[in-house]
Amino acid sequence: MTLKTSSIGYPRIGENREWKKALERHWKGEISYDQLARELKEIRLSSIKKQHEAGIDLVPVGDFSMYDHVLDAALLFGLEPERFRDLPNQEKRFAIARGTKELPAAEMTKWFNTNYHYIVPELNEESKPQLQHNHLLEWYLEAKEELGIDTKPVLIGPVTLLKLSKGQFDQQKLLDGLLVEYGKLLNELTKAGASFIQLDEPVLALDQDELVMNDIKKSYQTLKETAPEANIWLQTYFGSVEGLHHLYDLPVDVIGLDAVDGEEKLLAQLKANHFPGNKKLALGVINGRNVWKADEKRVKKVVEQVLESVEQSRLILQPSCSLLHVPVTLKNETDLAPDIIHKLAFADEKLVELKRFASRQWSEGESADREVTGAPVLNVPDRRVPYEERVKAQQHFNLPLFPVTTIGSFPQSLELRQKRRDWKKGQLADEAFQHFIREQIAKWIRLQEELNLDVLVHGEFERNDMVEYFGEKLEGMAFTKNGWVQSYGSRCVKPPLIHDDIWWEKPMTLEETVYAQSLTDKPVKGMLTGPITIAKWSFVREDRPSEHVFYQLAHAIRQEVLSLEKAGIRMIQVDEPAIREGLPLKKADQDDYIHTAVKAFRIATSSVQPSTQIHTHMCYSSFEDSMPMISDMDADVISIEFSRSHGDLLTAFSTHGYQKGIGPGVYDIHSPRIPSVEEMTAQLHKALSVLPAKLLWVNPDCGLKTRSGQEVLEALENMVQAAEQVRAETLERSR
Repeated sequence: MTLKTSSIGYPRIGENREWKKALERHWKGEISYDQLARELKEIRLSSIKKQHEAGIDLVPVGDFSMYDHVLDAALLFGLEPERFRDLPNQEKRFAIARGTKELPAAEMTKWFNTNYHYIVPELNEESKPQLQHNHLLEWYLEAKEELGIDTKPVLIGPVTLLKLSKGQFDQQKLLDGLLVEYGKLLNELTKAGASFIQLDEPVLALDQDELVMNDIKKSYQTLKETAPEANIWLQTYFGSVEGLHHLYDLPVDVIGLDAVDGEEKLLAQLKANHFPGNKKLALGVINGRNVWKADEKRVKKVVEQVLESVEQSRLILQPSCSLLHVPVTLKNETDLAPDIIHKLAFADEKLVELKRFASRQWSEGESADREVTGAPVLNVPDRRVPYEERVKAQQHFNLPLFPVTTIGSFPQSLELRQKRRDWKKGQLADEAFQHFIREQIAKWIRLQEELNLDVLVHGEFERNDMVEYFGEKLEGMAFTKNGWVQSYGSRCVKPPLIHDDIWWEKPMTLEETVYAQSLTDKPVKGMLTGPITIAKWSFVREDRPSEHVFYQLAHAIRQEVLSLEKAGIRMIQVDEPAIREGLPLKKADQDDYIHTAVKAFRIATSSVQPSTQIHTHMCYSSFEDSMPMISDMDADVISIEFSRSHGDLLTAFSTHGYQKGIGPGVYDIHSPRIPSVEEMTAQLHKALSVLPAKLLWVNPDCGLKTRSGQEVLEALENMVQAAEQVRAETLERSR
């Protein structure tokens, strides 16, 4: 008997990033909102049709988005931030996500422990949920009428929506109001013929919280009472559910569980408490967050064990989570080596795997298991001399109070991107490309000096992406041609493939950095991506222990750090934006990760002299529970996102008593708006209210490659003026 199959969600970007291109054309004013909507409809329907033709029985609708699905849910129930309330509906979504000239964007942060960023809903005591235009119903009917496909509507669940929101509000009062509106939504979809309605509650993968579980029980009891005819599909992912047996009693028809993250825990729970006979189990057996083919032995074992306690007619197979986190298709990957490509499965290939597993056609192919070489064991330092001694040794930089710098990258023009494409295709000679890159470096070194920045960067013009660039340079890593994945908004990245042991062969960043330093007397930071971020933002073979990958990358980055220092670069930034993101969701699993991640960073950075200053950068994560880890990394200066969070992140640093250099980003680079001197001055004053002036640096909150040159120059000019103003005020007070 063939098992039923389901898809939790599918990539929204299109096979050739048509979604991204349409969005950016609209933002540039090249197409109207109506034209954008028509183009996105084509992508949405094409994705539904493709999944249906692959044989998936339950295809989702509502997983598609114009920007972000969490923002969509907030807008669906009228929960937009107050400052955007009077904007026309066609402008509101993008204004909240990107800001306007007058209004700062809403906060953005990581979606659990992934590299996807969602827009954080802002709620307060005045927030009142009210169902707005029901696009979910519209899309459901659209698929039925135009494709003849009865889809499965998908929406973030009420408890997760509130849990991910920020602000001061009465949780229970707002939940009660929200449940009334969710009930209306369920009734409308059920009346239209929806067989199942999927509500995603990934908050259940976190450590068991009695309050959250009580809210789950209350919510689904209420929804069943409000919409008694609705067949509710409660979906969890990103890990096991601690109180799984509590879900058994809920009045839902399907429970979706992740059998990849937390597989052993799930199997033990199902054995201890048999799954209820009046519900269906949607079992996530294929990794929705990685691109390597599923290990058939593992999938077969899981399915057969589950079938011991669940009737075949009640078992549905699906990926472990939405396929949003993997590229769309392998069909355009013509340049990968055969011994790599035959081991891969992107979204489309995962659907084929899923259908085959559902028919229980187990092949006798090779196992995914293989012998793994251990990480290199070298007698290298993983600790530096105390910070107080380093500060004294670093006085040679002669920096002012509130030194001004940037995170690393500068705008990449259409001309630059075209030349890089031509060079990679062999249509532009190496010498001509390097000459162009040097011209760009020289131009921006001059501009930084004219702006009066204190610490400069070379601009990273030779780099396509902060991880992909290193993936192209290191042994044991490969890169794809079209393996794009959405990171935030229209920003897509191409994660490298870690397919073997990783080795550093020769300097990767030395030539450009040394050239930039030769053009100025001011310090130029060497710019590297850290080992944890390279690993977390790559697709790592699932049979390779993360500890080995972290340490191998750490030794490779250490070699690069030392090559920069030897060449006279005395300030080196090793970015780790993914280190907090990689923290396991359950506290019991966090200590081992923290130990390994911190050690890897210190292996990469601790061999330098005390007079060499180590920087790192982190962004768009919650730091409150990871301050000990950040402190133990022992960087001399850390720069963080600050502008979108409206200063909330600094509370964690002040509460913990952080006493090293810190650069709170005072300029939101993900928005096209240019903040005023007054805004950035206010941000610095806010930072000064919780941290000593001697620790503070001034910088944007992230790299500037996605912004236009004019935007950057105007914003940085305002940033320098803000720093100079606050510097003068502080020095005046100290007299």
